[in-house]
Amino acid sequence: MDADTSDTQANQQIAMLDGGPAHGLRMWVTSRPPVVQVTWPCEVEAPPGGMRVEALYVYRLDPRAKEQPLRYGFDGASP
Repeated sequence: MDADTSDTQANQQIAMLDGGPAHGLRMWVTSRPPVVQVTWPCEVEAPPGGMRVEALYVYRLDPRAKEQPLRYGFDGASP
């Protein structure tokens, strides 16, 4: 394992999404990002040129989160 890989793994923490459509989802994050975006594909009738549409959901890091799992709360007002 090289130094870059071990540094990345050392900075990873488990996080959990709270509220919204991805409630309860657990994932690994690196360096405590302040915002996580979740996308969900939407069905489109006869999309031109292979176009696709995805719903975007924003989760923000709870500033009180000090231990794992970090908590990210659903931001229904974003984007």
